[in-house]
Amino acid sequence: MKKRILYAEDDSTLAFLTADNLEQYYEVVHFTNGQDAFDAFVKEEFDLCILDVMLPLMDGFELAAAIRERNIEIPIIFLSAKTLKEDRIKGLKLGADDYLVKPYSIEELILKIEVFLQRSQKQPAIKSNTFAIGRFTFDPDNYAVLKNGETTQLTERESALLKLFIDNKNTILKREKILTELWGTDDYFMGRSMDVFISRLRKIFKEEENIRIENIPRIGFKLVVPE
Repeated sequence: MKKRILYAEDDSTLAFLTADNLEQYYEVVHFTNGQDAFDAFVKEEFDLCILDVMLPLMDGFELAAAIRERNIEIPIIFLSAKTLKEDRIKGLKLGADDYLVKPYSIEELILKIEVFLQRSQKQPAIKSNTFAIGRFTFDPDNYAVLKNGETTQLTERESALLKLFIDNKNTILKREKILTELWGTDDYFMGRSMDVFISRLRKIFKEEENIRIENIPRIGFKLVVPE
């Protein structure tokens, strides 16, 4: 069974030539803009991604960051006319496995694909339960919140608190319930610690207008997120 490749390239001539060569060995699914490519990545299974940098709607860097938030193992190769060292470094920092400059050799591209596919097969991805919160991705197994390729590390207690909110999103959580579940006691000093952790979570999501942790006076808190 052929490996499936997500290929995002808006140059129709180059895309035809590249896909035509690759389809001898792989199933190539071509997209002309980054948004359609990402929507397909969310819904379908792919073994490797080949991305142009200068894509409409969502550029290749943004697309790679969004893909990495959902899958840290899938190989990503950039094919780009952007030759600056800074662009190559940016692509690699976002988690790309390689960055080839146009014009590129099909033989070299196929060699790269084979190397990365073999590597990913030898090191299968360890799946973790992740949760989408607006444009953020929450990874409770690794105590992390991710957005656009950037990771905010949480403490174990902060991660547990955020998980409790997500499990009860858009629902009021009483202070006593939070304290009892996470600290084992409804204690004043533990309550002060909880307030500090909630304040830190608010700072993480402050730029996301549709996400907020509301204070319900004399009752508790509510994580408000769009449905």
